[in-house]
Amino acid sequence: MNTFKKLAGALALSSSLLASGIAVAQDPTFFRIGTGGAGGTYFPIGGTIANGISAPPGSRPCDSGGQCGVPGLIAIAQSTTASVFNNAAVQNGELEAGLAAADVTRSMFLGEGKFEGKAHPKLRVIANLYPEDLHVVLPKGASINDLGDLKDKRVGIAQAGSGTQVAVLQMLDAWGVNRDNMEEAELNNSQSAERLADGQLDGYFYAAGWPVAAMVQLASTKGMNLHSFSEADLKKINEIIPAYIPSKIPGGVYEGVDNDTLTPAVSALLVVSSDLSDELVYGITKALWNDNTRKLLDNGHAKGKQITPDTALDGVVALGVPLHAGAEKFYKEAGLLK
Repeated sequence: MNTFKKLAGALALSSSLLASGIAVAQDPTFFRIGTGGAGGTYFPIGGTIANGISAPPGSRPCDSGGQCGVPGLIAIAQSTTASVFNNAAVQNGELEAGLAAADVTRSMFLGEGKFEGKAHPKLRVIANLYPEDLHVVLPKGASINDLGDLKDKRVGIAQAGSGTQVAVLQMLDAWGVNRDNMEEAELNNSQSAERLADGQLDGYFYAAGWPVAAMVQLASTKGMNLHSFSEADLKKINEIIPAYIPSKIPGGVYEGVDNDTLTPAVSALLVVSSDLSDELVYGITKALWNDNTRKLLDNGHAKGKQITPDTALDGVVALGVPLHAGAEKFYKEAGLLK
């Protein structure tokens, strides 16, 4: 049996154990977290969370300077096409957890909108993480008045399977722009940045926590501009997609973009399956908010500093997607949930 088959077998066994809540002493339990593309924000944040909640068998105890995660747990951050894929994979048992946008998670859980008749009832929330700001990236020196100016343009609408694409197509449609009157490109963030730099795109969309690595590189090499929405347009977008609320990307985050950029933002969530045992998810939630993980978040991607227990439940109750019972138990014990 080759190494790949052994790993696949181990993952399958671990998934079964996770679902049943059975623990095997000293045996590793693999926990797969779906993230996003390597050039975005989900991937580094997912990796930090995976590191924080892991405590492989045989590792040094937390009180002796070792890892302070769930004993026996080996969490792995996997690069994916983001929200839609992650939620579907969690629902189907192909991933134990995933990072996903709040609006997409709600629509998929309820089976509404684009997901009409395709409810994902197993989706559960562990925490609200941070706001994902919509970046409308344009070539250096370029500008648009509103999204309607993208008609007949070459536009990156993010990957199929991403929450960004679902939301962006809704927004564009409100300004009369759709697949029939623009040349759309379904690309990840890094690919979009490369195409824009090469003059093959007139603009592209990407929702992520700033700073986004691929955009940092683009801004410091070829240069770029960000579209700043008017307050009226932000209100219009909020009426179309209530989960997208007015936000701001501060000036100076990206080289050459010196003014604040007004833009809509949506919350990024950590999502798991209802099939996971309450004990396991309680342990993961507790590990997510311990002092060791706090240090990892503070010293990793800039968005990590915004991931705090004080904001972990922001908007979750109103979202309509339940907390996992294990996470709920932790928040109640911590005095964060009545």
